[in-house]
Amino acid sequence: MSLVKKFATVGGATLGSRIFGFARETLMAAALGTGPMADVFYAAFRFPNLFRRLFAEGAFNAAFVPLFAKEIEANGTDGAKRFSEEVFGVLFSVLLLITIVMELCMPLLVRFVIAPGFADDAEKFDITIRMAAVMFPYLMCMSLTAMMSGMLNSLHHFFAAAVAPVFLNVVMIGALFYALYTGAEPLATAWYLSWGVLAAGVLQLAVVYVGVLHAGMSIGFRFPKMTPNVKRLLILAVPAAVTGGITQINQLIGQAIASSREGAIAALQYADRIYQLPLGVVGVAVGVVLLPELARALKGGALREAAFLQNRSIEFVMFLTIPAGFALWILSDEIIRVLYERGAFHEQNTAIVGSILAIYGIGLPAFVLIKALQPGFYAREDTKTPMRFSAIAVATNCATALTLFPYMGAPGIAVAEATAGWISTVLLFSTLLRRGHLTWEWALARRTALLIVASAVMGVAIIYLKQHWASSLASGAPLLTKVATLGLLIVISMIVYFATAFLIGGADLGMIRRNLNRKPAPAKDA
Repeated sequence: MSLVKKFATVGGATLGSRIFGFARETLMAAALGTGPMADVFYAAFRFPNLFRRLFAEGAFNAAFVPLFAKEIEANGTDGAKRFSEEVFGVLFSVLLLITIVMELCMPLLVRFVIAPGFADDAEKFDITIRMAAVMFPYLMCMSLTAMMSGMLNSLHHFFAAAVAPVFLNVVMIGALFYALYTGAEPLATAWYLSWGVLAAGVLQLAVVYVGVLHAGMSIGFRFPKMTPNVKRLLILAVPAAVTGGITQINQLIGQAIASSREGAIAALQYADRIYQLPLGVVGVAVGVVLLPELARALKGGALREAAFLQNRSIEFVMFLTIPAGFALWILSDEIIRVLYERGAFHEQNTAIVGSILAIYGIGLPAFVLIKALQPGFYAREDTKTPMRFSAIAVATNCATALTLFPYMGAPGIAVAEATAGWISTVLLFSTLLRRGHLTWEWALARRTALLIVASAVMGVAIIYLKQHWASSLASGAPLLTKVATLGLLIVISMIVYFATAFLIGGADLGMIRRNLNRKPAPAKDA
């Protein structure tokens, strides 16, 4: 299967999840707006999400996948099965301990980490503690899910792992439909969502477990034991956990700062959901597929193939995310108005969330490039270097957010996150280049510059059409008219971008062929 086809498999499933996510956030906006219960729910949900990234996706996609691939190459499926069972026993035990400790410490965590700004409001503070306690076991389910997803990706079974997140959105949409249908109060709605998160975690774990069985591998529980393989995993996983959760760490910092101003947490979350579409469809797909591909190429000594895979992934990312970033920047208000502006979500909310989304658009290429660059380190079992860069990014994010929030509010936090993303991208790229793990291609640099030009041409077209169709995109226009106009505007902008990109040489059929071919050469490197 070609690299792009693998990207499409994961990206397509992720797209389905993100579409359901849009539906979920639209219902959330209608039911809760940017009111206090929206802040409470998102604050409580952010914490298990952070630990899911730290202990699951970050650590096990970065550390587990290369070691699992190595076991497959060296000892076949039997060795890989033994290794996965050893890891499962340790992971389950550690997660159980973490869950118990965190549940007992939840009041302190909410006061000092999750939402310090809630401490002055006794009701919000108490509800946040209880909802976080309900949702925290989601961490355990999702961490085990992430481990099994890593197994599936290494075995080239991408779909089950990619489609599992859909079930979280489906369960939460069901809870929101029920709340809106019964006219539930915001507090009751938030509770329905909290219990829905826990139920969805169990369901997602079941889905990937069935996928592992279908892939021909079962997992039995082994008593936790520090085998050499497990020790090696932990050495790699600790820095990878920090690096893999960098976005969530930055968002948690932003949330803690934003908790002092009502509505800021929810506003950041609504904008975050929009830019998660291209980030998920492109960034997650590239990261998920590229890591096991790079790991196998390097273990087999195919250094040229590894460099080829890395460059083609960057090419693929730039081709799609540069225009997406321009579009989010220019169409931010219109997108927010169409998706969210109804019910408890008012025109004033659109202006704030739209400004945040525009800033995220500027940071989008960096957020996605990070996903394409980090595997270049992880596949070589180097997790410490990205961790050091993550520490720099976190420090930059924290300092910038604290500086800008008093003057700009929630958009200041978005500026901090985008700045940290670009700094991290530059550090990752330059280090891979300096070490010789990334091959500089002048042709790729030239195409990237031309893609920026094509995106700028598209941006001019969007601004022109937006001005002429302003009445059809205004707050008072019928919803169907706004949806149709925005949809037509997006379609035209895509046509303008692709036509310009191919016309001026930013993209060509050769580029498409390069991305459709998995291997540049069959030979191994000495």
